[in-house]
Amino acid sequence: MTIDLALNRPVAKVVAQHAEEGAVLCNVRMHMIDAPHIRLHHLRRLDDRLAAHLDGLAVAGEYGAHLCATALARPGVGEVFVATALALGSRDESCLDKVLMLAQVLPECRPGVLSAFGWVAAASLRDITRELLGSSNAFRRMVGIVACNAHRVDPGAVLVDALGDPGPALRTQGLRTAGECGRRDLLDACLRALGDVDADCRFQAARSAVLLGDRHAAIHALHRLAHEAGAHRMPAIDLLLKLTTPEQAVPLLKALFEAQADARMLIHGLGVSGDPQFVPQLIDRMEDPALSRLAGESFSLITGLDLEMLDLYRKPAEGLETGPTDDPADADVAMDEDDGLPWPDAHRIGAWWSANAQNFEPGARYFMGAPPSWSHGLQVRKDGCQRQRRAASEYLCLLQPGTPLFPTDAPAWRQQRGLEASDLDAA
Repeated sequence: MTIDLALNRPVAKVVAQHAEEGAVLCNVRMHMIDAPHIRLHHLRRLDDRLAAHLDGLAVAGEYGAHLCATALARPGVGEVFVATALALGSRDESCLDKVLMLAQVLPECRPGVLSAFGWVAAASLRDITRELLGSSNAFRRMVGIVACNAHRVDPGAVLVDALGDPGPALRTQGLRTAGECGRRDLLDACLRALGDVDADCRFQAARSAVLLGDRHAAIHALHRLAHEAGAHRMPAIDLLLKLTTPEQAVPLLKALFEAQADARMLIHGLGVSGDPQFVPQLIDRMEDPALSRLAGESFSLITGLDLEMLDLYRKPAEGLETGPTDDPADADVAMDEDDGLPWPDAHRIGAWWSANAQNFEPGARYFMGAPPSWSHGLQVRKDGCQRQRRAASEYLCLLQPGTPLFPTDAPAWRQQRGLEASDLDAA
């Protein structure tokens, strides 16, 4: 259909701004959902802004859809997210088919498509998801399972079939969903997948198996992954440290200490282990500019202290640069891994610890100031920062296997409704 652009000139700039800002905010959101300093109310403010831009595009009708389709000529995660969310909201099958084909051939665009399926309301997806789950295309079945998982809806028999699919991507997503949706009936299938030829499948099988209650074969599989180089090493170590006793964690932490190249893993691991006996080491590491903020985060993970609220932070050293620089000759463009974390004041924190160490039992496990428990996990999931909330959600699954994993990456208003429902259940 030909679009009379002249009729849209009075609002063209506004609609273009909705498309551009929507894509930018999606990219910001991708960072925020796992940021160390972001709380749910921060995410809500961004989500409200993002929703307003998407509403503006929807009101613009065909012209809004036209701009989104045009932006796909140079697709990024944000542009693909906006186009997919708009297509799902308007049930534009042609545009939806286009973004699905794009995501299938360009894996770097997939987060945008998959996030959009988690963004829109579940009611908008019923017929679409049913069609995806019944597709002969494995990628589309995977998207259908992702959509179900994002809304914690059981995909049914399709999930069982996915665990034995020839394609590793679909098997991986099936295994992940089995654990996150709390499908305890699929525990045996997850255990069988511990020997999968694909590393992604092996990790998701082990992760889901422990979420569903296994404490034997999956633990051994996680230990193997923890000693293998690759993307799954740190997540495997993270899970092991939550599952093992502080005493059992010592050999794993010792191995990280002896491998000097793994300093960041060690500092993170000390915090996840929750053992107060490591707090003095963390305070010492706060003097190292490369590890200072991470050590502060690990200290907070054990003690539950908010360094900024208690004025236990300092200004960064003058002239210190972190993250990418403006120098075009600088080949290092990696983002600052500790962006958003405060710089801890080692002297003041040391003084606090000297006065309060007697309140923490060495050799015990602490998570955000208290031993992991159901009630404490619910509180941290509600009030903590995003990384802390994610850890609390995982602890709740480990404490009561089969509990669906709370989606800390869901739209903030949906999370708030879920938290309110949990409060009512607890009451």
